[in-house]
Amino acid sequence: MKRMLTIMRKELIHIIRDPKTLSLVIVMPVMMLLLLGYAVTSEIEDIPLALVDLSKSEASQRFIDRYWISGFFEITHDVKNEKELLELIDDGEVKTGIIIPEDFGREIDTGGSSPVQFYIDGSNPMIAQTAQLAAETISQAAAQEIFIENLSKRMGSINFKLPIDARIRFLYNPNMKRMDFWIPGLVAIILQIQSLLLTAFAIVREREQGTLEQLIVTPIKSWELMLGKILPFVAVALINVALTVGVGVFWFDVPVAGSIPLLFGLSLIFLLGSLGLGVLISNISTNQMQAMYIASFIMIPAFILSGLFVPRYNMPRLAYYSGFLLPVTYYLEIVRGIISKGVGITYLWPWIWPMAVFSLVVFFLSVILFRKRVD
Repeated sequence: MKRMLTIMRKELIHIIRDPKTLSLVIVMPVMMLLLLGYAVTSEIEDIPLALVDLSKSEASQRFIDRYWISGFFEITHDVKNEKELLELIDDGEVKTGIIIPEDFGREIDTGGSSPVQFYIDGSNPMIAQTAQLAAETISQAAAQEIFIENLSKRMGSINFKLPIDARIRFLYNPNMKRMDFWIPGLVAIILQIQSLLLTAFAIVREREQGTLEQLIVTPIKSWELMLGKILPFVAVALINVALTVGVGVFWFDVPVAGSIPLLFGLSLIFLLGSLGLGVLISNISTNQMQAMYIASFIMIPAFILSGLFVPRYNMPRLAYYSGFLLPVTYYLEIVRGIISKGVGITYLWPWIWPMAVFSLVVFFLSVILFRKRVD
């Protein structure tokens, strides 16, 4: 223990003597969370819409109000004809447009049917698909309401009800806030990236600076050296856990539904494995550039295979099972489970034990591969 504490003291001195790097280590996760939190959200709203209302009736105004109230569209231009509307779309000033015909109000009041033309700029498929779904849903809801009103007028006092009363309830995220889904995932990914980078250069730096020879002549054991190098960075990484979760709660207004101590305890297991993986990379690398390339080879799949952007059950079998080789895959489920669902250790156990096994295996591999000699 005394030998390991000596290595830890040495690493802490390295960290303290480099305040610029230490500042980056502390500030970078917060900056990444703020930038990615706003950048990766797929929340699409206030889509610019141009309106051609040739009817100018009460019915057309009620129909238009549905689009404005929905939050998906923002009526930015009220133009006179189809030509002006298409010019706005061509110029990129609006993404969507509606043309309401002149006889719209008369047809609606008399129980008839009136076509409404809806234009969508398809150059951005994500915006186009959202606009299409929102427009179809709003139009169908409006048509259903008008149909019921007309039928009620004709049938007098008869109480008309639809045969199916579908009532939907959302669990865990009733307001469907996408930030509540994104922020926990970003916390996991950011910690994975930083923990790898923190330790990926540990042994390589010793080798390039010529200080590895000093470690060779000491009586320290391999496992003592590995723990001595990892534990100081664990303390730094736990500070980053607190910072990133704090930014998610107080800046992005993402509530933590579960236990904070449980989150930190399981984060500690994850960080030990991730930092150990960085040391393992450092062990098998001959220089810092090589360590960076190997770390990138792990970080890029972490974005794709962990389930941050694409649900893992939709992936091909090879990609799905490859995700189990990454510790962030397990930690992502744990963080989302605690923050979003508030579940406890009983429900998280299927994700906890593989992550713990991974941490132990990585640490022992680092010990085995480390050789107290200069190659």
